[in-house]
Amino acid sequence: MDGEELTEQETALYDRQIRVWGADAQRRLSKSHILVYGMKGTITEFCKNIVLAGVGSLTLVDDRAVTEEALSANFLMPPDENACSGKTLAELCRDSLNEFNPMVRVSVEKGDLASFGVEFFDKFDVVVISFCSLATKKLINERCRKLSKRVSFYTVDCRDCCGEIFVDLQKYNYAKKRLDGTTECELQYPSFQEAISVPWRSLPRKVSKLYLAMRVIERFEEDEGRKPGEICIEDLPAVLKLKKELCEAQSLNESHIPNALLERLVMGAREFPPVCAIIGGILGQEVIKAISGKGDPLKNFFFFDSVDGKGIIEDISDPNPKG
Repeated sequence: MDGEELTEQETALYDRQIRVWGADAQRRLSKSHILVYGMKGTITEFCKNIVLAGVGSLTLVDDRAVTEEALSANFLMPPDENACSGKTLAELCRDSLNEFNPMVRVSVEKGDLASFGVEFFDKFDVVVISFCSLATKKLINERCRKLSKRVSFYTVDCRDCCGEIFVDLQKYNYAKKRLDGTTECELQYPSFQEAISVPWRSLPRKVSKLYLAMRVIERFEEDEGRKPGEICIEDLPAVLKLKKELCEAQSLNESHIPNALLERLVMGAREFPPVCAIIGGILGQEVIKAISGKGDPLKNFFFFDSVDGKGIIEDISDPNPKG
């Protein structure tokens, strides 16, 4: 992302931000290219944040038509329903985002994300996906990792009043401020596949229950051939049965995944707008840190549950990685 200096117009527009994180960080942001898939409520909050922050370009992918759910959680949808006719979610979000900051290039790419080859992702510095199946998360993460350059990869999911963010920055170097100066730090991230393959019995005893519950829901939807969110209260007995099987296979006590939590995730497959704002804000902050190289990045999962109001960071990594 090295390149031209900020223009006079950019310097004037982003003056307050430059005072916070410096001209070099803003220059990196202004030259960055972001790909986003799945225009749900959390993602639209994220897009708003990074467009206002002044990234170079934002490419949206989501060919779905507008639904009642999208209108309830996506504030980028126009109030006039007639304006939605004939346009995809990505196209409607692009039109709204263009009004937030005309200096950011917002475009739409049509097609199935899983069908895009490795070379497609080489155009971007950051890839953020939402509303994706377990198989798609693994696939896109792996394609980003096959590139010769480092592409930051994020997944985000929000169900009712709970949210999850996964981060893969691969081998990441950043500057950390200390009282006696600045220290250069390095972090090694596992892929999504590597992270969720860590045996449950080797996780910390107090690992987030939401981490385990999300893996059960994710696995259920994959086994049943469902799209993300295609789940309802009638599925609860089957979900609880799968939990029991997974806990037995992983030698984990079933009490680590409360039935009440799974019931909430099953009943509340839709997003809760206030939680979208929180998760989208955290995600925007993390992407800005990854692009600018300033500040401690999140490694590698973040969970939020509005029932207790807590945000939890979990490092889910193999303590003895191969190679």
